[in-house]
Amino acid sequence: MTLIQRIGYYLGGFSIGLVILAFFLSGKKTSCSYGPDSRVLKNINSKQLIYSQDISTFLDNKTIDSAGIDYILKKGDINFSNSQPRQEPCSVYAVEGIHNNNEVTLTVENCDSIATVLNLKIYN
Repeated sequence: MTLIQRIGYYLGGFSIGLVILAFFLSGKKTSCSYGPDSRVLKNINSKQLIYSQDISTFLDNKTIDSAGIDYILKKGDINFSNSQPRQEPCSVYAVEGIHNNNEVTLTVENCDSIATVLNLKIYN
């Protein structure tokens, strides 16, 4: 068997495996959260979310809505230089994202069973 035939068999089997994986994993809630950002965001989103009084005023003034906050908490980036991940008893994270073409920074306190959005800053 020549090298070209071996490569052909390998690529054929590899492509069939990819198709089978795509078929079996489609529609399932599988995720690949191996990076530090995605692990922290997944941990925050798995808990009950509570808004502080400051956030409630932003929601009442319709500056931002809860869907915008949820979007930032799902797709945002953690700024670890402005965060305190080893603070006891609850870690505090700065989550940055974009909402309505404005840069938004959320300060989130991540405890064992709840996550509290403490502060919100909107930059133009």
